Amino acid sequence: MAMGTMMTCRMMSISPGMPSSSPPTQSPAPASLPLRTIPGSYGWPLLGPISDRLDYFWFQGPDTFFKKRIDKYKSTVFRTNVPPTFPFFAGVNPNVVAVLDTKSFAYLFDMDIVEKKNILVGEFMPSVKFTGNIRTCAYLDTSEPQHTQLKNFAMGVLKRSSKVWLSELVASLDTMWDTIDTDVSQKGSGSYLIPLQQALFRFLVKSLAGADPSNSPEIAEGGYAMLDKWLALQLLPTIKIGILQPLEEIFLHSFSYPFFLVSGDYNKLYQFIKNEAKELLRYAETEFGLNQEETIHNLLFILGFNAFGGFSIFLPGLISRIVSDTALQEKLRDEVRQNAGPSLSFESLMKMPLVQSVVYETLRLSPPVPLQFARARKDFQLSSHDSVFDIKKGELLCGYQPLVMRDAEVFDDPESFRADRFMGEEGRELLNYLYWSNGPQTGSPSESNKQCAAKDYVTLTGSMMVAYLLKRYDSITGDSASITAVEKAVK
Repeated sequence: MAMGTMMTCRMMSISPGMPSSSPPTQSPAPASLPLRTIPGSYGWPLLGPISDRLDYFWFQGPDTFFKKRIDKYKSTVFRTNVPPTFPFFAGVNPNVVAVLDTKSFAYLFDMDIVEKKNILVGEFMPSVKFTGNIRTCAYLDTSEPQHTQLKNFAMGVLKRSSKVWLSELVASLDTMWDTIDTDVSQKGSGSYLIPLQQALFRFLVKSLAGADPSNSPEIAEGGYAMLDKWLALQLLPTIKIGILQPLEEIFLHSFSYPFFLVSGDYNKLYQFIKNEAKELLRYAETEFGLNQEETIHNLLFILGFNAFGGFSIFLPGLISRIVSDTALQEKLRDEVRQNAGPSLSFESLMKMPLVQSVVYETLRLSPPVPLQFARARKDFQLSSHDSVFDIKKGELLCGYQPLVMRDAEVFDDPESFRADRFMGEEGRELLNYLYWSNGPQTGSPSESNKQCAAKDYVTLTGSMMVAYLLKRYDSITGDSASITAVEKAVK
């Protein structure tokens, strides 16, 4: 068996458990719970959505917005509105049924009863001009013919990348942390946010596209910033930034930004992939029947939106957790150095259960994608921990993961970061309820579901980041943006 194939198989087994795409069956069947009318209201037309929008973005913030309504309705399932809304989103219906416990949230992944056409970020869908007038795989439902073709392409790209994933990741981390070490030595501190994005861009382009950014000085220097702007313009109407109100409401949440503001940068990225990823383009055409445009636009979405965007949210939180907790560092350092060997490998990471648990716990408390959506494919009954609710065909379900992943019915002491939460037999069982990847951590991505194709690559990369830091440094101190002190390990 080739090394790349072996690594792919092992990465797919990083999360123990059987594949699952349906709600867990450990809880009582709906028939054993009382039927309840879904509480809550959408309010008066226009006024209700505007009021909820202001609460969500301004007066309360997303966490408090959902918590207050759980308390008000005494239910984790209720009707409400989520932004974006009026005045300049006239075609967007903000009405949703919120599902905010692990049991009701799991229905979002049962593709027999829900569908996911054009609802990646909710009822609002960014213009397809951002993706070359093509609906990429993320916006397709599993019932659409091209979904199978494109999902298999994504999984094929990842399988090819497994041959170089670890080596390219370590090379990029070396460059990143060398830069930070120099800044700390010369300036007393060094921000890791930009160096991290530069490292991610270089690593992902080389691993996924098989292209070398250094062949284009403009892309090598500014490619990461091009992706940042492209992502921001698509998502600004849906996310809370935290700048001075009412400026955020007026300029960020009241209208969608046009593609022409980033069209020049996107076209440069397109041309770079066209010129430098010829082998991948041939692979896509030969193995999956994709033409050049379909391949490049879908690849840029995988690389830029899914991978670069997701890692840019997830990894800073993981680094911050490590560098701000000396006691946790000590425990992790002992495990890493006992098992790492001369150089880090996937095999050595599998011997580090605490490292893996820290990654899972970070994903539990800070999932990269806070909101997940699904539309009812047909009428069905949905159950929470204490009630059953009738869902009608066409209704949009919305789950807010930062609260779902704090479900006290499943997670002990849910508000606290517990580094060892996912260790041992009981910890592995909890992976059935870790849903950050658009499905349970024990599930398997396939053409028949919408689970993140790179689910296991993400946890592997996070584990590698933790192990790398604790192998490189005897101690490292910092916060959510910067490193202030390092003590390198003696080789």
